[in-house]
Parts: sequence; C-alpha cells; structure tokens
Amino acid sequence: MTKYIVLVGDGMADYPIEELGMRTPLEAARTPNMDFIAQNGLLGQAKTIPEKMTPASDVANLSILGYDPKKYYSGRGPLEAANLGVALEEDDVVFRCNLITVGGDTLIDYSAGHIKSKEAEKLIRSLDQKLGTNKMRFFPGVSYRHLLLVKRGCELKLENLKCQAPHDISGQNINKNLPKGDNADIIIKLMQDSQEILLNHEINLVRLDLKENPANMIWLWGQGRKPNMPKFIDKFGLSGSVISAVDLIKGLGRILGLNVINVPGATGYYDTDYEGKSSAGIKSLDKNDFVFVHVEAPDEAGHNGDLREKLTAIERFDQLVVGPFLEYSKNKDDFRILVLPDHATPLSLKTHTSDPIPFVFYGKDITKKDFLGYNEKEAQKSELYFDNGYQLMEHFILSRPGSGHSSI
Repeated sequence: MTKYIVLVGDGMADYPIEELGMRTPLEAARTPNMDFIAQNGLLGQAKTIPEKMTPASDVANLSILGYDPKKYYSGRGPLEAANLGVALEEDDVVFRCNLITVGGDTLIDYSAGHIKSKEAEKLIRSLDQKLGTNKMRFFPGVSYRHLLLVKRGCELKLENLKCQAPHDISGQNINKNLPKGDNADIIIKLMQDSQEILLNHEINLVRLDLKENPANMIWLWGQGRKPNMPKFIDKFGLSGSVISAVDLIKGLGRILGLNVINVPGATGYYDTDYEGKSSAGIKSLDKNDFVFVHVEAPDEAGHNGDLREKLTAIERFDQLVVGPFLEYSKNKDDFRILVLPDHATPLSLKTHTSDPIPFVFYGKDITKKDFLGYNEKEAQKSELYFDNGYQLMEHFILSRPGSGHSSI
C-alpha cells in the first residue's frame, strides 16, 4: 500500500528580500533535502486561498487537505473547539480568543510574548469566572490561543459581525480595528472588560517584573458555527494521522476523522520539537497510510518580521522533518511525499497573503523534471498549477498509474 506523506512548513513562502540579495528565505536557506526532492520530483504552484476569502491558515489547510473552503469553511473557532473537546450545538458560535498585549491604544503583541500555556490557563479561568455566564464561556487552549463559546439562544446576532485577526494588526491602533457589525458593541465590551481583570492579575504582575509582555487584554475573532464535512477516509479511501502543535490543525484533523497525535515538545513556536514530530509521523505509518505533519515556526517568524528566525525555522524543518521522511522513503517501494507551505507570510508584511504557494511532489512513480531546487522562483517555471488548491490533494492521492487516473 502506498504511503502518503504531507509536510507543511507554515508560512515558508515569502518575497525577495534586499538583505538576501533579492532572494527569498526559501532560496537563501540551506535546504538540501527539499532541494533533493525538487531536483528529483515535480514542482508546481497552487492557490490555497480562494478569491475573496481571508488568507488564513484555517482556509489554506482546509484546501491542502482536499476540501473546498468555499463549500466547507465555517470559521476558525469551531475547528479549534473540536480539538479542545468543546461540544457545539447547531446554533452555537465560537470565537478564537487571543491573549494580547496592548499599550495605550496600540496592539503591541498578538501573543502576549507567546505566553506559556500554564500561565494562560490561569488567566482564562479567571476571565470565565468573572465574565462568563450560562450563555458565554471561556475555554483555555495553548499559549495565547483560547476560545469564547456563545451558546444558542443568546441575544447576540453575529451573522454580519466582522472581526480582525490580531496578528494582522500588530503595531496598529486598536480602536480603528475593533469588531464591526451586528452587536459588535457587546463583543467590544467583553474585550474592554477583560483589561481590568487581567491588568492586576498576579500572572501579569510577575511578567511585568520579568520585563515580559503582559497578557493585559483579550482579542475576539475567527467566529463560526459547527462545520459539516465528509471524513477523509470516505473522500480519499485512506486512514491517517495529523501532527501539529496548534488546536486549529488538530481540530481540523479530528473533524475529518484523522488520528491526532500529540507530541509533548510541540509548542507551535521556534522551540518546537521538530524531531519529535517527524519521529511520531514515521511511526504512525506502521498502521496508517497517510500522515500530515504541520510546523508553525516559519509562520511565527514571518509575523514577527524576524528574518534570522525564519531562515532557522526553514532549515530545521528541512533537516529535522523533511530529512527523516526522505530517509524513511528510501526503504519503501511505494510512497509519495508532498512538501509545501499553506500560505505565504512575507517578512515585509508580517501577515498572510493569497499568493500561490510552491509545492513539490516526490515519489518513485513521479516523473523527474530537473528543477534546480525548492523555492518560489523554481516553482514559477513549472507548468503545473492548481487554481483551486483543494484539487492538489486529489492529484497527489488519486493520480496513480493503473488507477484510472494519470500519473504525475
């Protein structure tokens, strides 16, 4: 049975940078394993963000997994709720709730200094105790990423509520970016009321003493209702696993019926356990035929505008994730590897874009096309292009010699 391996370096794609001699981080980084795959495989481009949709990881990874976001996307909050075990009824609405750092009227840090999960949990429990009701509940997640559940029957009308993602407005004026639309005033009040509770909490007093960014406000966004999607095995005939540090990806995996593997050292930041992820992914292929490994670190570096960390994250992804899977594949007669970012997170913008992303297919049945390496410039030379990103997975899995579908 063919083993299908999907390796996602979140936000790896970028724009040419003057400091790098007008090369992108993917061109400048030392990536011998991804370059080998490109030189011996097939590069292409895919548009993972449909027109008029927000360039976000939830939309992009839904596309990568083979699901049309225009048909199945219902918001980020519900995906994360699935991993946290927050049960949703049909008319419930769930928001993503960031712990952030504000200074005056400015959003200083969308992650409150990438606050540790244990500290964050205490803050979210305190908010739930003081702001929560039988219709509104706060649930702790990982680091700065949490949830607000608004139960059905609540008087809020949320259909036309527009909320900004905090990582898109770092350094900007808060008042200009507050939620707008139906009942926005109620959501804004929750955000403002959180400041008084968080400001003097012992966790934040300690963080201030240590000169760390305090988690002195919440930011609500990414709202949505319970999604309805076919299982991955029903769509593609494969059982498999998902490995990631973030609730968004793990929740999406659970909804699709994939096995979610928790790696203890996976943090969703620069210090994530790359080796732990690849080791767990390879082991999972003993029982399953599909694995999806997601690494958040390049995206975080992009949001932080940190060139050095983005280069490091890309190189670690290549060495510690792509490398072990490439070595694993040497002993397999039938395998396919797909390497790609979910979207671009350019350092110059510190946010996501809708640009087509470079991908590479590699396997013994995939025709070599003699590309020089894995990067945006080489991918642009390819004739292989998917305007609908969700078709990429269909091509990756279903396009097989002798299967009724053409080989790649």
